[in-house]
Amino acid sequence: MKRIAMWSGPRNISTAMMRSWENRSDTVVIDEPFYGPFLAHSGENHPLKNQVIADQGSDYHAVLKKLLAPQAANIDIFYQKHMAHHMPDIAFVENHLITPFSHAFLIRNPQDVVRSYVRKYPNITAEALGYKRQVQIFNLVKKHIGENPPVVESVDVLNQPQETLQKLCHALDVKFDEAMLSWPTGYRESDGVWASHWYNRVIESTGFKPFQKKHKPLTKRENEVAQACRSDYEFLKAFKI
Repeated sequence: MKRIAMWSGPRNISTAMMRSWENRSDTVVIDEPFYGPFLAHSGENHPLKNQVIADQGSDYHAVLKKLLAPQAANIDIFYQKHMAHHMPDIAFVENHLITPFSHAFLIRNPQDVVRSYVRKYPNITAEALGYKRQVQIFNLVKKHIGENPPVVESVDVLNQPQETLQKLCHALDVKFDEAMLSWPTGYRESDGVWASHWYNRVIESTGFKPFQKKHKPLTKRENEVAQACRSDYEFLKAFKI
């Protein structure tokens, strides 16, 4: 069975991508499994914090054990939606997460991420967007496998979903499935307990829709955060498939 770790940041169509993979009959998914431990140890006061910790616990190693657990006999792919910033200890990533999984990276222009993020949670920082941690994990994976792991950009998935997903599946050595292009509306049992706060748009979706640029200007502070992420975003973008 292939275990896919998709490293993303917030507000990056990561949940829509999870929907896409979950719509395959050979795949199960898990939604941000390290969110509970991250909230328990970081001090961040996110919406529904106590519920998330109660649901997922606070032990990184307990989550890891769950990610490595056997799945049903008819399951070929275990797709794991990860937020890079949920991994405060890069040594934990290097020692426990690199070898067991096939890795991919999902990126988005930081200005668009900031514009979307602040609508849900105004206390935004560059660290909370995870670009620097994505780069660090990318480099660890590259060192381990001896080549660049696949990077996909959200705007490409939205504008050219079939072509981009075909490339991603090829890079991950799995067969593309047209079921990935659409899915039913609504919540899922696999959704994190935070879904009621963060997923109001994706639960209405039935597939990837063409990207529509938002033109609301960023504040000075928001622009500073976006610019602080720019170089790491551009680094990853250079390797996109």
